[in-house]
Amino acid sequence: MSKKHFLPFLLMPLLATPAAQAEVALIAMGSVNPSYQDLSSRTATPLENGVAGNILGGVGSAIAYAGNNTFLALPDRGPNANAYNPLLDDTTSYINRFQTFNLALAVNPSYDATVSGSLPYILSPFLTATTLLSNASALTYGVNAAPTLNAQGRYYFTGRSDNFDAKRVSTNLFNGRLDPEGIRVANDGKTVFISDEYGPYVYQFSRATGKRIKAFKLPANLASPVLSSQGDTEISGNTSGRTANKGMEGLAITPDGKMLVGIMQANLIQDTKGYLRIVTIVIATGETKEFAYKLTDGSGVSEILAINDHEFLVDERDGKGLGDNSTAVVKKLYKIDLTGATEVTSLAKLDASSPVVAKIPFMDIVEKLTAFGINANDIPAKIEGISFGPDVVVNGVTKHTLFVVNDNDFLSTVTDTNHPAGISNPNKFFVFTVDSADLPNYVPQSILPFARDEQDRG
Repeated sequence: MSKKHFLPFLLMPLLATPAAQAEVALIAMGSVNPSYQDLSSRTATPLENGVAGNILGGVGSAIAYAGNNTFLALPDRGPNANAYNPLLDDTTSYINRFQTFNLALAVNPSYDATVSGSLPYILSPFLTATTLLSNASALTYGVNAAPTLNAQGRYYFTGRSDNFDAKRVSTNLFNGRLDPEGIRVANDGKTVFISDEYGPYVYQFSRATGKRIKAFKLPANLASPVLSSQGDTEISGNTSGRTANKGMEGLAITPDGKMLVGIMQANLIQDTKGYLRIVTIVIATGETKEFAYKLTDGSGVSEILAINDHEFLVDERDGKGLGDNSTAVVKKLYKIDLTGATEVTSLAKLDASSPVVAKIPFMDIVEKLTAFGINANDIPAKIEGISFGPDVVVNGVTKHTLFVVNDNDFLSTVTDTNHPAGISNPNKFFVFTVDSADLPNYVPQSILPFARDEQDRG
């Protein structure tokens, strides 16, 4: 099949002193054409809402570095922006998957530092593989909702909100529904870890086949006992568990490959608004611990990224910007440290008396992009994926790279006040360099090479 080429916790104010930034700079931008389809041609049949089942969208829900110039990009539960059935929250039988991209940076021969909008590097995302997610044993699906591609030993996860067992809590491991929001690669390069919003779940999948090989048992206080398939009413009647559609939005893996760190997008029902739970998972044993994170000025958290085994970047944002007919305001990265943080595992409720993790500002993405000349109305509303990439040398100085991507909700075009006739709505990739002085304790994850062909694995 041919490739497709695309261009100690604190109980005091948390923001006393901004983090000093020696040099965080935008060096490249790229995008994925929102009208393209991915490499899983067997899923191209139109979904219930008429959208192609292999639309190449939403790939900025999460991004993970996989070594060299390879990155894995994660769409969420599929295209549900087109209304067709509110009883299903307009979700479809989109088969969950991850996309493999080559995101090599090339020196821009036309770069001119004196010219506004000129960048020193060129980024042309190049899709090399599409991998569908499945389970070896049967899953629970709604009426007429089982994927037609299902076969003995291969049962696919999909985004349809009715693919669950109503007699069991939301973390039932055999629910056929999955809303992937975080992805990271194991150090051996052979498997990937994915977190989700429906359960929430954290699963481990084979990178070669897309089959689930392990499920991690998360703390019971994250689960919803009573379920529905209807959007924001799906957990009505519950007094505990995740907020509707705001489960485990972010996932990190420590550079030594021994621990996963997930973060909820919003507070649990039993917790005070603005107080989120971080869950650490020891991969070898499954042991979990919980810590508290307090929002600063965002409406939720979209991602978490490991700097080392105890420091992390957290992506805190609002929902404003391109795609929301509004002006982007909050798209910020904060640096947190779990060293000395107090566990909150045993706390039934988080509130202002709860110990929260230490936190300082690291980067204001809106500030960086508007300083470059990008209108705040054209900054994507859903900045959701962040990942370190390979180091680059700039003027003889080695810099770390930070890739930032958005979720476009599978919408190829959007209209707003600035673009009443419609404007293309791609997944955008922003690449920044980070000076070692900004992250003096940064430890890169070492991932072994992974050999595979470039065929659809599903």
